[in-house]
Amino acid sequence: MLDNSIGYSLNTKLARGARFKLPVRKTRCDLILFDLDGTISDPITGIARSINYALAALGFEEVSESRIANFIGPPLDETFATLCETESGQLVDQLVFRYRERFSAVGYSENVLYPGVRGALTDLYEKKLRLAICTSKRADYARKILRMFQLDGLFRFVDGGDVGVRKGQQIARLLADGRITGNAMMIGDRCVDLAAAHASGLASAGVLWGYGSREELEGENPSRLFGAPAEWRILADFALG
Repeated sequence: MLDNSIGYSLNTKLARGARFKLPVRKTRCDLILFDLDGTISDPITGIARSINYALAALGFEEVSESRIANFIGPPLDETFATLCETESGQLVDQLVFRYRERFSAVGYSENVLYPGVRGALTDLYEKKLRLAICTSKRADYARKILRMFQLDGLFRFVDGGDVGVRKGQQIARLLADGRITGNAMMIGDRCVDLAAAHASGLASAGVLWGYGSREELEGENPSRLFGAPAEWRILADFALG
């Protein structure tokens, strides 16, 4: 079941997206980079339980799921440093280790695929668009989640992050390694996704069913805001041949 504790149900967000559209900018793209958490699947249950598992293991009080929802997107080390009000790299490393202890065993399997995502991604793949994943989550965890949903075969590659790695660095590395070109587009639910794309000169688009607000996303001036996964199909019209 999708979590609605942060005040917006998925249906409400989709309805708002349907009423308020940004104009489409005719951006041509040769590859689409998708964020994972909050864009393709809802990770809140597994992330919240794994964060609280780590906090309890090291003597901290547990945190409500609604507060944790605010941290979906940024890297895990930033989340723990903020939640525990610490600058201790050693403590953060211990928390991350405990988090991964649970997440790798069961937390990843608590992800829920957003309605409409499977069909929209399959349509893009069948129309020969090149798709890839760029997530702050470790790549091995991201692959496990995609395999669980039987979506792994749709993506050319999965690029994951780690402690100390920011999404802007990931995209810059993908460009430097020749895995993407400046004609790629980044799609995500948080401002960090869009800002990372823009820092490397890539186009971006936001989704309204994830964990970033409309105001947060509009502040990064994306090419488009999507109100439902079905709207991704329009990307086929902007793909470079």
